[in-house]
Amino acid sequence: MFKDFVTDIFFDLDHTLWDFEKNSALTFAKILSENNIPVALSDFLEVYVPTNLTYWKLYREEKISKEALRYERLKSVFDRLGISISDEIIHKLSEEYILYLSSYNHLFPNTIEVLQYLKPKYKLHIITNGFEEIQGKKLRNSNIDSYFEHVINSEMAGVKKPNPIIFELALKKAKVAPRNALMIGDSLEADILGARDSGLHTLHFNAHNDPSHEFCPMIHDLGEIKIFL
Repeated sequence: MFKDFVTDIFFDLDHTLWDFEKNSALTFAKILSENNIPVALSDFLEVYVPTNLTYWKLYREEKISKEALRYERLKSVFDRLGISISDEIIHKLSEEYILYLSSYNHLFPNTIEVLQYLKPKYKLHIITNGFEEIQGKKLRNSNIDSYFEHVINSEMAGVKKPNPIIFELALKKAKVAPRNALMIGDSLEADILGARDSGLHTLHFNAHNDPSHEFCPMIHDLGEIKIFL
């Protein structure tokens, strides 16, 4: 479907190639235990996962800062769980979370296989809203950094997806016209609609059981990319 005109493929990282939820759960298992926080991991994650998505949406919309995101998402979870915890411990957990998160390197099934398939045929890149200091570590520690020519992050661009500026920067760095570029990501708002508004072709990796839509094809396994490319 895309193979006749696409030369460059831009991937999102978290929730698309790098299994954020699994790696995040392993990180919290470590730091909650080591800090003797009185909560079962399953109870914590049940509240944290949707809370984190909510705060990331606020961050993406420039409504909160990076520092507020890191603090408020934890404070909100502990408040909802009825756990009394000091700001000092919250800040400690926040710092340790960032420190250890990239040490886990679980990828979605077929990530390596599909990157090996695509690399000889296309130029591959990353566009991520994640923090600069950690995204590079994720790529290196999961041994996929060598597949990508350019890694564009929101701190580099000064804006976050779906802002068109980050897509324009990515296209400029890759020296490719939007009609020859494909964006693959998990977020309908940030990746799919954002890229479409900038003229890129799109492919939605449905990592969150989102409802079907007509904006672009949707896949549920990265191996399905081979059908289109």
